[in-house]
Amino acid sequence: MAQSKVQSAGASSRWRRMVDPKGLWAYAVVIFGILIVLAIYFDPSYRDAFDYIWPGVQMTLFLTVTSFALSLVIGLLAGLARVSSNPILYNIATFYVETIRGVPILVQLLYVTFVIFPLFVDGLTAAGLGFTIRDVEMHTRVIFGLALAYGAFEAEVFRAGIESIDKGQMEAARSLGMSYRQAMRYVILPQAIRTVLPPLGNDFIAMLKDTSLASALAVGEITHLSRQHRNRTFTTFQPLNVAAFLYLAMTLLLTRGVRYLERRMSPNE
Repeated sequence: MAQSKVQSAGASSRWRRMVDPKGLWAYAVVIFGILIVLAIYFDPSYRDAFDYIWPGVQMTLFLTVTSFALSLVIGLLAGLARVSSNPILYNIATFYVETIRGVPILVQLLYVTFVIFPLFVDGLTAAGLGFTIRDVEMHTRVIFGLALAYGAFEAEVFRAGIESIDKGQMEAARSLGMSYRQAMRYVILPQAIRTVLPPLGNDFIAMLKDTSLASALAVGEITHLSRQHRNRTFTTFQPLNVAAFLYLAMTLLLTRGVRYLERRMSPNE
């Protein structure tokens, strides 16, 4: 009897080592992914949904990469202005950051698409450049809208990264004869970039998911194509399951990359 209990306890201990209860969510995600892959392979309705939605992955990635690259430029400039001693630059950057962060991203996309771009094009038309609003593709407007929206968040990330560097670093650089711009470029920013890389990676993942807002403007990304397929075939589960699977696959892959980056950037490494 006692031997049986010992063997049972040993088997239970081995099972706990093999399957961490805290990691059961990962098994559930894997099972969901396997079921969707099998459905795409064997079920014609799922295969049709996948074939129809798959081109949207390319547009989703294009919107994400392009918008995020532009938001990094905007965020860096705004972040530098936020730590600047120039009151004009500081107030302009602070107004931009606080205003953008207080408005939903979808509202910003609509505002950029139907207010800012038409005004910009009207200005070009008045200048005699022969430019019309139809010459601006909808995905181009979405890119600028997302870049402006996320630029405010990246500005705060860069500001926090710069302010995390000890002030003695700037003082030491200035004592060596560097100008403020040189000290920021060669001393402060290289150290700050190491600090802000993980949060920037998380924002990249968030932007990947927020590209789904472009479906409100009929841009052919994953969400919009899944809606089109639903309206075309009068099916709901298949296109939505495929869209969820595609987003989940991309975000989990990117999350693993960010986790790896965080470990590499850790001071203990």
